[in-house]
Amino acid sequence: MASVLKSAVVAGLVAGTIDIGCACTINHVGPVPILRFIASGLLGAPLPHEPWVYCLGMVLQWLMSIIIAAIFVYAATRIPALLRNWVASGIAYGVVVYFVMTFGVVPLSRARSGHVTVQSFVLNMLAMLLFGLIVAYLALRLRSPSEPRRRTAPRSNAA
Repeated sequence: MASVLKSAVVAGLVAGTIDIGCACTINHVGPVPILRFIASGLLGAPLPHEPWVYCLGMVLQWLMSIIIAAIFVYAATRIPALLRNWVASGIAYGVVVYFVMTFGVVPLSRARSGHVTVQSFVLNMLAMLLFGLIVAYLALRLRSPSEPRRRTAPRSNAA
């Protein structure tokens, strides 16, 4: 269980931090407006332009990312195929995360999100695919030594 927790925390922190960078790139802004938007999901708007708001946004981002990563990491302990096929699993998980966050979590929060356009859909979906790939890769790399690792069969030169 400690391995699951460690993997979830590391994967969540890495993927969540990179996700902030993706959001900055997609929206052509620095991290401050992104972190304020995340904090507004809990507090509503308007929010003051103060450091505690940005810190709250980052903490909320990391908490959500760790929870999202923990779901995948735990599932991978029960379904080993998720790690054997980590690329496909990460992409599929990214798709699920996108739809849950965009059409479930954000609308139920106090944040005021904009309309989903084709461009915002594509860019944000790509960001979530990256998120899923990071989580799946780190879940694979950080599992405990007692867990079975996928071994590749040696190649045979026989025809």
